[in-house]
Amino acid sequence: MRIDAVVFDCEDAAPLARFWAAALGWRVAPYDDRELDRLTAKGIDDPEDDPSVMVEPPDDEAPGLPVLFFTEVPEPKAGKNRLHIDVVAEETVDDEVIRLEGLGATLRNWAEEEGNVWAVMLDPEGNEFCVMPPEA
Repeated sequence: MRIDAVVFDCEDAAPLARFWAAALGWRVAPYDDRELDRLTAKGIDDPEDDPSVMVEPPDDEAPGLPVLFFTEVPEPKAGKNRLHIDVVAEETVDDEVIRLEGLGATLRNWAEEEGNVWAVMLDPEGNEFCVMPPEA
């Protein structure tokens, strides 16, 4: 068994998918003719209105990484996430926080345990995630 996808329930799939694609250096899955036909059959003329958008890791990333799906749901986010993503900073956590804020994330707080310091952040729809220091 393996994880195929991590799914985010969200209010607006396309912008949130673009945020995570930019944050991770991944890409929003391209809309080929087959996918555009599928959307048209559902009455969706513009991929920006797609209620379920997939973000894929680069081809050269470790094989077997799951894709991310952003799926619109009618109810608003309520409370703390029961599951969140931890990302590892390329250089420093401070630099990564600044970069992610430029993409639309918000710093929630700094956390520390046993000498390790990381940032707890919110994506543009308020989903929590952590930015961990680079691995030694």
